[in-house]
This record gives sequence, C-alpha cells and structure tokens, in this order.
Amino acid sequence: MSPLLQIIGWPFLGMLLLFFVPRGRARIVRGVSVFTVFMSLVTALYVFIRFSPGQAGFQFEQTLDWIPALGVSLHVGVDGLNLGLLVMAALVAFASVCISREVKTREKEFYILLLMMTGGAYGMFAVLDLLFFYVFHELALVPTFIMIGVWGRGERRVYAAYKMAVYLSLGALLVLVGFIAIYVAAGAESFDIPVIAERLQSAPLSESTQSWIFAVLMFGFGILVALWPFHTWAPQGYASAPTPVAMLHAGVLKKFGLYGLISIALPLMPAGAREWLPVLAWLCVGNLLYCGLVAMRQKDLNLLIGNSSVAHMGFVFLGIASYQFLGITGAIVVMIAHGLLAALSFGLSGHLYNQKPGLRIGEHTGLLKEVPFVGTALIMAMLAGCGVPGFLNFVGELLVFFGAWGVVPWITVVCVWAALVVGAVYMLRAIRYMLHGTASNSGLNDINGAWLRMPYALLLGCLLLLGVYPGLLLRGIKPAVDNILPASDVAQVMNRGEVVDAMPITVGTEESGLSEMEGSENDSK
Repeated sequence: MSPLLQIIGWPFLGMLLLFFVPRGRARIVRGVSVFTVFMSLVTALYVFIRFSPGQAGFQFEQTLDWIPALGVSLHVGVDGLNLGLLVMAALVAFASVCISREVKTREKEFYILLLMMTGGAYGMFAVLDLLFFYVFHELALVPTFIMIGVWGRGERRVYAAYKMAVYLSLGALLVLVGFIAIYVAAGAESFDIPVIAERLQSAPLSESTQSWIFAVLMFGFGILVALWPFHTWAPQGYASAPTPVAMLHAGVLKKFGLYGLISIALPLMPAGAREWLPVLAWLCVGNLLYCGLVAMRQKDLNLLIGNSSVAHMGFVFLGIASYQFLGITGAIVVMIAHGLLAALSFGLSGHLYNQKPGLRIGEHTGLLKEVPFVGTALIMAMLAGCGVPGFLNFVGELLVFFGAWGVVPWITVVCVWAALVVGAVYMLRAIRYMLHGTASNSGLNDINGAWLRMPYALLLGCLLLLGVYPGLLLRGIKPAVDNILPASDVAQVMNRGEVVDAMPITVGTEESGLSEMEGSENDSK
C-alpha cells in the first residue's frame, strides 16, 4: 500500500474507532485522536525524506478503481507541488489536535468531526482524480460549519457558520461545474488528472472553451481562498471558530483553491489563463491593500489575524498571476509558510481568548511579562507575518516579488508597499500595545509544560528551519514547476514579452532589445 493512502487512512480509522468509545471517556477519545494524526505525520515525514527531487513525474503512486465505467479511481501521488503542502497539513493537523483541550462538551462528536476534517485535508493534497479531489475537500469542509455552529465562540457564531456555508458552497459548486466541464470537453472518459492532461496536450480545447472554464475555476477557487471581494466570510468565520478549526481551515483548507489553480487550471487551460490572469493580478491588490487596511483598523486580536490571513493570500495570487518560474515557486512557498503561520497565530490567540474572551488590543498590556512563552511566540509569529528575514514567509514573498516584477511591475509596487508598510503597521502596533509596556495583571496563565508547548514550538521551529534552509523545499518544487511552465503558452507569451491587455510587460522588451544589439554587433564583425 502506498504511504499516501496510509496518511489519508489514519484519521478515518481513528474516526471509526471513536464511534465505539463510550461517552464520557474524554481521555481515550483524545488519545486515539492524537495517536492517529501522529501516525499520519510520521508517514508524511517518511514520504518527504524518501522523495527523490530529481525524478520526473509523480512518486508513491497507487491507483484503486472505484467506478471504472466513468473513469473514476482513487489515484494518489506526489510531486514537488503537493509534497510540501501535504507535510504542512500533517504538521498543522497534529498541532491542532494537541491544542484542542478547550473543548469540554461533547468531546467525542467534536473529535470525530475533527478527524474527518483532517482526513479530507490530507486527501485533497494527495489525490490525482478530479472527482476525489472535490469529494475530499467537501469531507473536510462540511465539519467546519457544524463545529463553528456548535462549539464556536461569540453570539454571532451561527451567523458566521451560515455565511461561510453560503460562500463556500457557492465556490465549491463553481469548482464542480468546472471539473465536469473539463471531463466532458476533454473526452478522455476519465477523471484522472494525468490522463486528462495528456489528452488535452495532444488535442487542446478551443480558446473560447478554455476561457469560460478557466473563469469558472478561477472564481470558484478564489471564493474558497477568500479572493477579494469574496473574502468577507473569512475573518468573521475564523474569529467565531474553535481554535483547532481555525488552525486547520486557515492553515490547510484555504490552500485547496490555490493548489487547484496551480495544478489543474493553469496547465489544462493555458489560453483561458492568458485571458484571465490579468484580472487575477488586479484582484490580488484588493487582498493585500484593502484587507491590510482593514486589519490596521481592528482592535480585536482574532479579527486582526483573520484579516491578515486574507491579506497574505494576495501574495499567492500575485505569484500565480505572474506565471513565471520564480512567481509560482514563491506562491507555493508562501502557501506552506502561511499554513504554519496561520496555525501558530490562531493557536496562540485561542489560548488568550479562552481565558479572556474578547481580548482587545490596548486593553491589556505587558503580556510579554505576564505570559512570557505566549508573548515570545506571538511576537515571532507577528514578525514572520511582516516578512522578516529568517522566517519562511520572507523567502516566499521575495520570490513572488522577483517573479512578478518583470510581468506586472506597477501592481508589484503597490503590493510591496502594502506588504512592507501596511502589514508592518498593524503587526507592530499589536506588538506595541499588547505585549510591551507595564503588565496590566489581567490574570492570564502562560502555557506551562513541555507537552503543552510542543505544538507551538513545532510550528515555529518549522518556520525558522525552512526559512534558514529553504532548499529543503525548493529542490523538490523546481522540477514540478518546470513541468508546468512549458505546457502553457501563457508562459511562452509572457517570456517573449508580448503585450497582454491590461497587463504591462517590460522584461520581454528588454530581452528583445538586447537580442537586436547582439545581432548588430555580430553583423559589424
């Protein structure tokens, strides 16, 4: 059996075992949950270590036929695009289950839903079948609404759950329509992504068909990722969600749409991407600038982190819109970095919220003295959110900016300003007013004990390790991105420097001018 199927299977096995655990046995319920996600994490690390970066194609593949008549099969495999995301998901899931002690009522039902959410998250990054790609995402998404409505925070948790349900159901429906359209238009009689890619490479769809399918997928995936202006569900939903749910959804599930755009929409619909990528480039400014300004106005810590999380998605959209090697590589790195950072930030804010609901910026000061471990970890998380060198976020954002500069220079300037100025203002403001100054003796308790501190230290340690040595990720990402770019005439157009409407391109002009100069010199010689 492929280790990828083991990664997916452990949480579902734990979920089934919990059905036979009597009510009131919270310790057994927690023990089974922690053990199963830990086994998935160990297996994911094994796959990461045994992965061969120089080998072409997918690795650890296995196919299990499900509905042969329709070409539906449980096909799993990893390459440089989804390997890091799968390991990140395993790290975040393990940390979220360890931190979920705040749930004191109906623990059995909560952990069953949490394991279902975890198994679905693993599956959506490991499968290579369009139908199962959608099914696993829905398996992870449906428990989110239930857990926010039942175990959520605040008086508006039910409203937040319904709002998320409306937005994300609409996004998922658009994605499903796009998948069915690809299946029908390709005529491959299979939902297997490599089979469809091979068929479309030999017989591409018409430009008009590619255009409308790519538009459906872009906006469907965009709603799931909180693309501006379809983002308003995210900050309020995360602020109302229990801590482990916020960690998993913001850190892992939000990457579903981004991964789908990179691995499915771009390589299969290159002509559609050429038409719609300029629109995505402009919309990402709304994420970085507008959501950053909204975060600057927040006085509630959870809402600040929620809006900051939405703003960080702008980096990934910018990297995708550039469709350059550096831009896409940076987008993947930012996805992994943001997953770890979002989980760490929501975990720390959840610890504070459970003791002081509605903890507002400025009302309590000197938390670094009162709760030194939480304060130190929170400062490091906020500095990582600012893109400070030494953290993985800096590496990803730098690659995105370099990749986008030659394609969308003016948009890149605005995004850099929004990231460096606006992001730094709201993060440093929170550090100044909450963590420094005289301790207000708010009665908060620090996180004590090695076991309780371990999940936070694990997430923070990965951000630092990969930030100092990003080659651990980049060596696997490079071959996968190389395989995507030549398959798309979008990349060829942008590299040649042809003009794309509403998308100024400068680097190609410089290259053509250089070629002319070289040719003149050769003639003179």
